[in-house]
Amino acid sequence: MSAPPTVHELRLVVTAPDYDEALTFYRDVLGLRERGAFASPDGGRVTILEAGRATLELTDPTNADFIDEVEVGRRVAGHIRVAFEVDDSVGMTQTLAAAGAKVLAEPTRTPWHSLNARLEGPAGLQLTLFTELAG
Repeated sequence: MSAPPTVHELRLVVTAPDYDEALTFYRDVLGLRERGAFASPDGGRVTILEAGRATLELTDPTNADFIDEVEVGRRVAGHIRVAFEVDDSVGMTQTLAAAGAKVLAEPTRTPWHSLNARLEGPAGLQLTLFTELAG
């Protein structure tokens, strides 16, 4: 049996109608490090931002309903939601809200021992901010 192929990076590509707003929000406010920025011949722009370790979380609709119920109190997410582990989900929620994110749910302690907040950020991305708790 041969070894499976190796994946080296997970990259989520988001088309942002207001590129400058999204770049400022995710790079300057949330604090994602800029790895590179490029332009196409027609003046289009792209910036690659690093978000630490990347994982792909797959869930079925039943569990997605459960997660939304715990974090928000009702089903609100589409089929893609971006989650960022941060040191202080309470403080970061306030910071992102001040930068224009819509807070869908304030930080809530979850059954899986994290403090999770739900927001809607630029480019229509639904965001979970989570801080792992001891125990």
